[in-house]
Amino acid sequence: MGPMRAAAMFARGLVERGLIDRVERVQAELYGSLALTGLGHATDRAVLLGLSGHEPATIDPEAIASTVAAIREARRIGLGGVKAIGFEEERDVRFERGTMFPPGARMQHPNGVRFRALDAQGETVEERTYFSVGGGFVVEDGAEAEKKSQSERQAAIPFPFHSAAELMQTARAHELAISQLMLENECALVRDDERGGGRAPVAAVREGIDRIWRTMKECMERGIATEGTLPGGLNVRRRAHGLAERLRKKEATGLVGDPLAPLDWVTVYAMAVNEENAAGGRVVTAPTNGAAGVVPAVARYYERFVPGADHEGMLRYFLASAAIGILYKENASISGAEVGCQGEVGVACSMAAGGLTAAIGGSNGQVEHAAEIAMEHNLGMTCDPIGGLVQIPCIERNAMGAVKAVQASRIAMNETEEHKVSLDQVIRTMYQTGLDMQSRYKETSLAGLALNVIEC
Repeated sequence: MGPMRAAAMFARGLVERGLIDRVERVQAELYGSLALTGLGHATDRAVLLGLSGHEPATIDPEAIASTVAAIREARRIGLGGVKAIGFEEERDVRFERGTMFPPGARMQHPNGVRFRALDAQGETVEERTYFSVGGGFVVEDGAEAEKKSQSERQAAIPFPFHSAAELMQTARAHELAISQLMLENECALVRDDERGGGRAPVAAVREGIDRIWRTMKECMERGIATEGTLPGGLNVRRRAHGLAERLRKKEATGLVGDPLAPLDWVTVYAMAVNEENAAGGRVVTAPTNGAAGVVPAVARYYERFVPGADHEGMLRYFLASAAIGILYKENASISGAEVGCQGEVGVACSMAAGGLTAAIGGSNGQVEHAAEIAMEHNLGMTCDPIGGLVQIPCIERNAMGAVKAVQASRIAMNETEEHKVSLDQVIRTMYQTGLDMQSRYKETSLAGLALNVIEC
């Protein structure tokens, strides 16, 4: 998602700055994790789609394969959807596997991509460097506009917070639940940037959350309905469909008595989403594509298996989850290439645990405690996908993360609000652990399962 958005931003910038007519060739250089696991993560396809002007949120998933195939067959690309130019993928998309960071870049993040537009004489018309920092977020190297934009957004909201302690203190001072505080902030942002489209801010925010949930459910349904083998060469069999069928047969025959059966459905939901992700389908970054199955799986668990679950509870779930995600994004990282999978599935687990606790009526202290418990037991998790594909261990890891989130919420709901480790402390610990982790365990497929399974 990040590389596609970066490529689209570059192509769009050429049009907006009036440079597109001079461009006869475009190059993409991928560095760090984007180079080492780029083929397994379909980064090459993402670059082609982005340069063609497509965005992850709007492209038809069914059109992806044919669009990429057409570019490769014609050896031409419609740059920004405006100008067709020659495009030799073997020459123009380069995986710089021996270099961690783009040379000369001011920012040092292991998910870097540099785009270069050339004229007919081979002279550089435009060059931009971007970093995919997780969850589809893209930062341009040296860009001050993004920092300014973030500051402006903080100024626009009534209840800014930069730590869990500040979030809890502000919520307590104004007698708000975390979900209510987040709703107020989101409404302020809607008013500030006019995303409401003439609707009342509360209605616009609620409809936005409903749209996210609808997209998640559609993804789960596609994943459960689809059988076959995932692309990429590992010949990984889709399992969500078969497991769902077995569970349905048990239910149809009236077989009861297994108190943990709902957790089997949590597994189905999480695996269905990440099988869709592995197949190139549409998922919701929550907080990333690789960890996209945890939050929807736990949301579906709440909706289906928690007595008294309702729409208001679902809204509380997503708003509280978002607050927790913001804390990790601002104070640590959600990038597997930067901190390992603790920053992806670990953060998703923490978000879902806190969100579930809010949905079932837990206090702010219990929400914070659940989020802390969930991350505490994901600390040190490496990112070592076999073959660079988001399949093994990623698909099952989402299922395990979702089950952990449910249990973390149950622990928090059965405890007092007092606990020894705070969410801020565990976030800081996660980030420090990630920085200490060797780079070969952080989405490079150079160690761990990615190395040892192949050796066997």
